[in-house]
Amino acid sequence: MSMLVIGCGGGNDTRNPAYMPDMAQSRAYETYTMSAKKIAELQKQGIFYNSLPVEGTIARGEMAPYEIPNDTSGYTQSASVQDPLPPMDETYYKEAERLYLVNCGICHGTKLDGNGPLWKGGDGPYPAAPRNLLDDYSKALSDGTMYHVITYGRNLMGPYAHQVSPKERWMLVKYIRSIQDGSKPAASDSTAAAATGTSTATTDSAAATEPAAN
Repeated sequence: MSMLVIGCGGGNDTRNPAYMPDMAQSRAYETYTMSAKKIAELQKQGIFYNSLPVEGTIARGEMAPYEIPNDTSGYTQSASVQDPLPPMDETYYKEAERLYLVNCGICHGTKLDGNGPLWKGGDGPYPAAPRNLLDDYSKALSDGTMYHVITYGRNLMGPYAHQVSPKERWMLVKYIRSIQDGSKPAASDSTAAAATGTSTATTDSAAATEPAAN
């Protein structure tokens, strides 16, 4: 009986020459985290790299940037912009409410009536009453114009483009609309049961043990 063994390398575990060693043995860099020193070293080698994403690219899961300018014509044009998000469910609504209370409630109030802590019926530190979001003017604004104002600000209101993402701005628009027209999503059965301290299983059990009516 005989056996033939064939190997692909020598006894000293030497490797065959790499056809493209700069790719096979390249140094891995974490995106956008390279130090200024490393960038300078690359530039000395004639490699241009500034650690910034390619212009015009959009991160996965993010919405396209808002391109309408902040001027008179842009304000008018914003009226034609459509809300791209789907209708709110209960979870979506809760997050939109949180965003409103964190970013808007201090001025416009938790009830959207313009009586937030900064105004407080005229006793607060703010010299002018913020916009009442339940008035006819606010209700008449289009969704796109409301988004435009959140993005760039209007009159005494500052811009919020750096505080809330494009998607979050649309969520705020949806939340404000839901309060204006009373379209708040209905609570699910589980949420309603939790609010009353009961559960579907408890209710079913009670019904099963209740004597049948004659």
